[in-house]
Amino acid sequence: MAQRWSSLILFLAMGGLGAIGAMVGCRPFVVPEARTAPPAPAPPGASSAPAPQIAPEALGAPPSTAVAAPGVTPPAEVAPSDDRLGGVLWVQSSAEYRALALASFVRARAELDLALADRTATAALEQQGEYADLPPAIVADVDETLLDNSPYEADRIRAGGRYEAVTWNAWVQRARAAALPGALEFARYAAERGVTVFYVTNRAALLEEKTRENLAALGFPLAPDRDTVLTPGERPDWTSEKSSRRAEVARSFRILLLVGDDLGDFVSGARAQPEERVALAELHASRWQKSWILLPNPYYGSWERALVDNRRDLSGEEILRLKLGRLRGSE
Repeated sequence: MAQRWSSLILFLAMGGLGAIGAMVGCRPFVVPEARTAPPAPAPPGASSAPAPQIAPEALGAPPSTAVAAPGVTPPAEVAPSDDRLGGVLWVQSSAEYRALALASFVRARAELDLALADRTATAALEQQGEYADLPPAIVADVDETLLDNSPYEADRIRAGGRYEAVTWNAWVQRARAAALPGALEFARYAAERGVTVFYVTNRAALLEEKTRENLAALGFPLAPDRDTVLTPGERPDWTSEKSSRRAEVARSFRILLLVGDDLGDFVSGARAQPEERVALAELHASRWQKSWILLPNPYYGSWERALVDNRRDLSGEEILRLKLGRLRGSE
């Protein structure tokens, strides 16, 4: 009997834990190879052959089954590791992200009031000519600035895929995105003070109506007398580069604030190498302290595309390889 229990302990230490780990859906536990002292000599008369591996069932134990933690529904299949997982979970569950978003919109309110009082103030580099007497407006991005699309990202991670137009369009057609913490309250605050909110988004023009539907359902202010949802492709010169759309707003309005989650929401030239992007942001350092309100987005944007040379034809493995090459270690 003692030999049987010794064999069970050996089974668990050398291989059983790996098997159990596989059954519960986690990475198998692998005992690392280690240098150990030589084993003590066997007692006189003891066999020198290794003890046989005995399955727990042979000792009368029931077969092991995977049991989910209370309140947790395990996925049918475990998707491969995805570099967006931590970022999406941070947005969806962390107190830190919520605090940052709320603080950003509180600061936006204060900066809005200051800009309203100072008729020489403008947030847009595209603002030219005499603008002091123009009606006030703010220009805000939509995705990950006002609307939270992290459920879409979560679905793609679970499916083992990345962004693609078909699945993204299907998500937008549902018009189910929620407002970011503090976003709706800020937009209403601006509208109550006579400030027109322009939604300058890179959602495709064919998705504009569903975008309006989503914004309206949440209560975001939409001007009844003009188009305030500006998408690429609406006009020939309106591309995914947002400068031309900011310039269009600046012709008729004094732009008090720019609100976004990407460098391209504030300035042209965001699709550059990482070092060039940092230099571009530093060039406008004073604006980040006043009229440019930046929201955090840890899982996609021009910052990420810059890491892979703005290529869109790469597999997940190639993207990961290029990102690993960008890491700066301690040596």
